[in-house]
Amino acid sequence: MAIRNNVTTTTRSLDGDMTVEEFKEWLKRFDTNKDGRISRDELRRAIRSVRGRFSGWKSNRGIRHADTDGDGLLDDGEIDNLVEFAQKSLGLKIVAY
Repeated sequence: MAIRNNVTTTTRSLDGDMTVEEFKEWLKRFDTNKDGRISRDELRRAIRSVRGRFSGWKSNRGIRHADTDGDGLLDDGEIDNLVEFAQKSLGLKIVAY
């Protein structure tokens, strides 16, 4: 687990900038069945955790946007595709550094 500014990524606030790796670590907290992939329901819970409105609709859009193999689940490689969606639709600030 990465530590940045003496705060772990699992407990840090999402109202500041986060790196892509920190975003992935945050999202993995919602992988409730621990299969290494994010489902529509898991993404919906993540969106709700940041007080996202219309979480069901947004989770469907996020999966459609990022799911390149069409299996309805986001694996580690596809989570990179979710970054742009998270910035635009969820208001998260994700930076490259």
